[in-house]
Amino acid sequence: MIWPEGGWKRYGQYILMRLNRLKGTPQEIAAGVACGVAISFTPFVGFHFVLAAITAWLVRGNILASALGTAAGNPWTFPFIWLSVLYTGRYVLGTGDVPSTKVDFLSVFEKGMHALMTFDFTMFFHDIWPILWPMMVGCIPFYIISWGVSYYLFKIALERIARRRKEKKL
Repeated sequence: MIWPEGGWKRYGQYILMRLNRLKGTPQEIAAGVACGVAISFTPFVGFHFVLAAITAWLVRGNILASALGTAAGNPWTFPFIWLSVLYTGRYVLGTGDVPSTKVDFLSVFEKGMHALMTFDFTMFFHDIWPILWPMMVGCIPFYIISWGVSYYLFKIALERIARRRKEKKL
């Protein structure tokens, strides 16, 4: 069984309880989670943990919570994230009316890693950059919105849990 008894609601409560046990204030933990969620919208697959930790450190969020927040990007959500980010970037850059070509993201990321590891910048700028640049531009609005929404939601939820816990002790 993948999910505990009770389904999604109970799983969400479990995650919140685990987050609440982390050291830090609800604001710090929520900021960490928000950094992880937001980083999941960037095209820098393979660097999400590191980038989430850096951004959490910069905003004084909980670094462990940022790692947990990166779970927003997973095999089920990445295809939707990548397509949304790519087409948003193309729209912002004014190349949205380019004939729709099928993008094989797995191939793009494989070629990108190969180009970076072999320092083949000709291949990088020929094959990877036309996909990566619109994704980098397109992830900005998703990053900002997802950070704000997830921070707000997790902050409220964690403050509620802390308040209930305090009331039980009194």
